[in-house]
Amino acid sequence: MKLYKINPRKIKKAIICKHVTSTIINKEIKKSYIPKAGDVAIFRVKKIGKHTRIQSTSGNNKYILPGDLIMATFGNRYATEQMEGFVPDSYHNTYHILGQGGAIGILKNMHLKFELVGPTSLSLVGYVVNESGGVINTKYLNKETTTCKSIPLNTNPKVILSLGTSMDSGKTTSAAFLARGLKLARKKTAYIKLTGTVYTKDKNMVRDYGANISLDFSYFGFPSTYMCSTDEIVDLYQHLIEQVKPYNPEYIIVEIADGLLQRETHALINNKKFMSEISGALFSSIDSMSAIAGANTLTELGCNIIGVTGLFTVSPLLVNEVRERSNYNVLTKEDLTSKEIINTLEQNVKYLKFENKMAVNS
Repeated sequence: MKLYKINPRKIKKAIICKHVTSTIINKEIKKSYIPKAGDVAIFRVKKIGKHTRIQSTSGNNKYILPGDLIMATFGNRYATEQMEGFVPDSYHNTYHILGQGGAIGILKNMHLKFELVGPTSLSLVGYVVNESGGVINTKYLNKETTTCKSIPLNTNPKVILSLGTSMDSGKTTSAAFLARGLKLARKKTAYIKLTGTVYTKDKNMVRDYGANISLDFSYFGFPSTYMCSTDEIVDLYQHLIEQVKPYNPEYIIVEIADGLLQRETHALINNKKFMSEISGALFSSIDSMSAIAGANTLTELGCNIIGVTGLFTVSPLLVNEVRERSNYNVLTKEDLTSKEIINTLEQNVKYLKFENKMAVNS
């Protein structure tokens, strides 16, 4: 087995690889080794398409050009406004950038708005390995991997889900406004983005709006959570909860990517273990009908809706439609960032905790 060492200054390293220190690569196994999500490799840029940059280890975006070498990981992606792609089960002459944070795979489909530009294509140079020749995987790299105990029921912190109808319905913005409101109310707040594809923009936004600690799934080296099992995501959730506990947050905002019909989101909201620890949910939507329909779906599952929010709240007419056709609280960004939001949260959280306790004891 012949190994090669690349000068790190010649590599543009994606943020998902920030804890990878090796620049040793194995070129010989690139056609025989079947990659897994999180496996690290060196790729050469062939053609620039949709992705013109990658997010670097500093968090800044670096432009990439044909011929550049980048270090990234194999990963799946599901993004209704962007693309869907998968970790390949065989060698390919061409791979694609699926996410700017460093998720690489084979494109399956792409939103029509990107039809003309197409994906950015890469060739595989070799896999990044350790001194003994083992392929490095970013999942839980240098992190504790033992199973964590769940948060005891009926104790602080209170966990608020940020859910929505789909990608770009306003989930992250709503989480950020809520974090701002909680900060103004002098409440310690943590933010966790539990699912999605690696790119730190969302967690950085909520941090800047007021969260005392802000983490996402990539903290434990996940390039994405698409196609992960529910058990794996619930375990990841507990690991992330353990990371924010030292900050003693009174509220933890947990954002789940995409919409209620997406694979992992649908599984989580139907998972009793996961939902038993949830104090309530903010539901974001782009229009009035889906705001009511989505909130109804969650209510039928026993989830307490603290309020409906999202992009539809920029339209007074859509806001009026929801208020006239439902009993849900409509929370605009002004409502969420007001110190009075704490009253809405406390009233709903207390009710849900009592109901959860009754359900567990029965």
